[in-house]
Amino acid sequence: MTADPRLPEGYELSADPARIDAGTVHRWLSTDAYWALGRPRETQDRAIRGSLNFGVYDTVTGAQVAYARVITDRATFAWLCDVYVDPAVRGKGIGTALVTAVRDDVREYGVRRVLLATHDAHEVYAPLGFRPLERPDQWMALIFEQV
Repeated sequence: MTADPRLPEGYELSADPARIDAGTVHRWLSTDAYWALGRPRETQDRAIRGSLNFGVYDTVTGAQVAYARVITDRATFAWLCDVYVDPAVRGKGIGTALVTAVRDDVREYGVRRVLLATHDAHEVYAPLGFRPLERPDQWMALIFEQV
């Protein structure tokens, strides 16, 4: 059984792409996320436009405090990426609640698997049902050098 945490009081989740604060998301990712350091704003904006986006917002100020996006065909496959929680609100369970909501949302499409990559947050994802690939030897990646 997987965990089902809820957002703490004072925060709300939205999958409305119009609510995403693209400037804040870009600043977070391009300056503080090891996987996206230096990512250009135009690249981030295209990524947002081409993905399902999830934000967590302070209910009093309306400020965005967390972000996640999913790349999916909405039928068989999804990739969870760019999960980020503002350092000022970390430790409150916001990230776990965000990933839980994303997991539950993509489950509704009937996707068979949701992949993600993490260097240091296994303890966040494992209680939600994520586990290492059983057969990593069956997976390959094509990686283009950034120009």
